[in-house]
Amino acid sequence: MSAAPTNGCSDVLIAGGGFAGFALAIALRQALGANFSVTLADPALGQTGRDIRASAIAAAPRRMFSALGVWDAVAGEAQPILDMAVTDSRVQDAVRPVFLTFGGEIEPGEPFAHMIENDRLVAALSAKARSIGVTLIAAPVADFTAEPSGMNVALRDGATITTRLLVAADGARSRLRERAGITTNGWSYGQSAIVTTVAHERSHEGRAEEHFLPAGPFAILPLRRNRCSIVWTEEAGEAERIVALPDHDFHAELEKRFGLRLGDIVVAGPRHSYPLGLWVARSFVADRLALVGDAAHVIHPIAGQGLNMGLRDVAALAEVVVDAVRMGLDPGDSTVLERYQRWRRFDTMTMCISTDGLNRLFSNRSDVVRLARDVGLGLVDRLPGLKRLFIREAAGLAGEVPKLLRGESLAL
Repeated sequence: MSAAPTNGCSDVLIAGGGFAGFALAIALRQALGANFSVTLADPALGQTGRDIRASAIAAAPRRMFSALGVWDAVAGEAQPILDMAVTDSRVQDAVRPVFLTFGGEIEPGEPFAHMIENDRLVAALSAKARSIGVTLIAAPVADFTAEPSGMNVALRDGATITTRLLVAADGARSRLRERAGITTNGWSYGQSAIVTTVAHERSHEGRAEEHFLPAGPFAILPLRRNRCSIVWTEEAGEAERIVALPDHDFHAELEKRFGLRLGDIVVAGPRHSYPLGLWVARSFVADRLALVGDAAHVIHPIAGQGLNMGLRDVAALAEVVVDAVRMGLDPGDSTVLERYQRWRRFDTMTMCISTDGLNRLFSNRSDVVRLARDVGLGLVDRLPGLKRLFIREAAGLAGEVPKLLRGESLAL
């Protein structure tokens, strides 16, 4: 791991070493070469086992990881999602009728999504970044000051760096966003997502399931080796109670929702809960600062699009910065950053409205609303053209798609 010299310089400094931070660092370094310096700072660099979650990587972000030369390193551990079934029922219902199914491929041999454990993909991204000369610093950004000629950044370890562009990829509670005075709009749903991993007796055959229950969706997402990742929405107080249950009682609550279609189940990982809400930054940019990923927006996991939205940010910002640098422009110039913000703002707000509406539609106990939504799901299931449109949207291939998400390299 490299250490930045005191009073060092970097063309771009990225705060945050998750999917978004690493992907952006790799994209910029590959496209602009060794003469363009990229630094990534995160106090958690080098730590393993810190993220128990798994993520659905849609087709477009998977194409980006392939273009960055990362996907081959994790492809053997990535589980293709070959089919998806949606039900709408109550926990106590003996039968859960399927109202909507999604299957098929975006292109021949290309599933619309893959499941991968977060730590595996972050490790591959970290190794790639290190191999191509991204400077990695295991320290957080403590403070920064924007000036016309550049951004002066102080790290917690005492180092100082001058950069032309500072990128906040430091998560939903972004210190950089707060330090820049960028406020957020949104609300808590009063819900939490319980996350764990389940091993089961029979093969899932690549099938994902989303069971809409009165408290919220219960998602079963396939992993390699007869395992599934569980994302289980409950009211916040109930989620806290369930997570704190003894193992036997937790298993009983889980089995009531998971069912026995895949045979006997065993909890195969730790369990945690995360509060759910909708939060969007009032601006995605400030003086020489750009927000990406959860620092810019947080949505409900009901459609599995939070991570993929962040990677769309990365692809758009990388393309904007690369275009600017090749034209001899300053990557931190306000006109460059405004182009990024225009590109991402509408798509973000559209997805926020969609996921918020879905959560409100399905997380309620009204029999009248339930009947109406089940009729709607049934109609969608009988309209192949509309289903294909939804699949392309979920795959990240609708609208103005950045080059990386089309699988095109930004390198000349």
